Amino acid sequence: MGYRYIGSKDKLSDIIISEIKNINPNAEHVIDLMAGTGLFSLALKEAGFQVSALDVMTYSFHHLTVHLKLDKEPQFENINKIKGIEKYKDNELFSSSNYKTIQNYLNNLKPIQGYFYKEFSPDGSPQNTDKKRKYFTSANAEKIDAIRKAIKSLKAKKIISDIEHSLLLHDLIMATNDVANIAGTYGHYLSKFVKRAESPLQLYSSTFSSKGKLTDHNIYLGYAEEIAASLSADFCYIDPPYIKRQYAANYHILETIAREDEPEAIGLSGLRPWRDQYSNFCSKVKIRDSFDKILKNINCSDILISYSEDGLLTLEELIKFLSSYGKVIPKELEYKRFKSNDSKKGATLTEYLIHLRKY
Repeated sequence: MGYRYIGSKDKLSDIIISEIKNINPNAEHVIDLMAGTGLFSLALKEAGFQVSALDVMTYSFHHLTVHLKLDKEPQFENINKIKGIEKYKDNELFSSSNYKTIQNYLNNLKPIQGYFYKEFSPDGSPQNTDKKRKYFTSANAEKIDAIRKAIKSLKAKKIISDIEHSLLLHDLIMATNDVANIAGTYGHYLSKFVKRAESPLQLYSSTFSSKGKLTDHNIYLGYAEEIAASLSADFCYIDPPYIKRQYAANYHILETIAREDEPEAIGLSGLRPWRDQYSNFCSKVKIRDSFDKILKNINCSDILISYSEDGLLTLEELIKFLSSYGKVIPKELEYKRFKSNDSKKGATLTEYLIHLRKY
């Protein structure tokens, strides 16, 4: 299963955590202010930190729930209420679990020609365009529709808990990433189906980490600018979006899975209405105001910011701006560039870790 998100810092986790420890060896509680995939929050948890993580995207909330709240698979105690569930249980001695059973059940549901089939498959009938979209094969879109409907129903009937619900949506999002007919983001689909996209969609079991600090983590859904004032910790890590591409637009399909809704699919790309998740960090005009709200209100002295040479502000502009809040120390890193096609294969870009110690 893959994440396929712009700007994921998974490969830099060890470097960033080492920097946090060097700056504040006594830090115990770290805020991951724009957590995205949740993989860095997981790395913090495994390193022994208490983590408070937040993001404005709903799919991030489900990823974070899995990474921070689960150190083993949940029990799924109520799945025996599902009619015919017995036939999906593993027959192998000692290998059966309710988690595996419910995945078997979801993987074998009868396909449905629902919202994803209609809006995002080549055999569908999209509402707002005559051009049929090719995000998924028709068979995979039907499977997504069936699994989405089942998960939502299981939650409504209280057969699965909130955490189990997040886990199954996380698994569906990951499975969707595996078969999506995209170059790198969901901003648009490819004109022809690639081999990966033709593989049958399949839910796979997530892995759970029992390493590090297993309790007392906090997850928030919303804008960092609005939540910052209620947060207090020893250290804050900020990985803001720093280019014009909006996550809400580029990952609209994953957000639709996470929200379990059927929004109007607009334009050739079928974007959901996404302005309610617009990030000011993707605007050169508004980015300073958002930073200001966070830096003034968050109860944390040491702040480490990831930034890039591709950022809307130059490094010099950002350092000058941050210097009004405290002492600023930048550190330069070389990092492999995210690529949505092969045109930049092997390219690197300069990333920065900027330490701000507030006055």
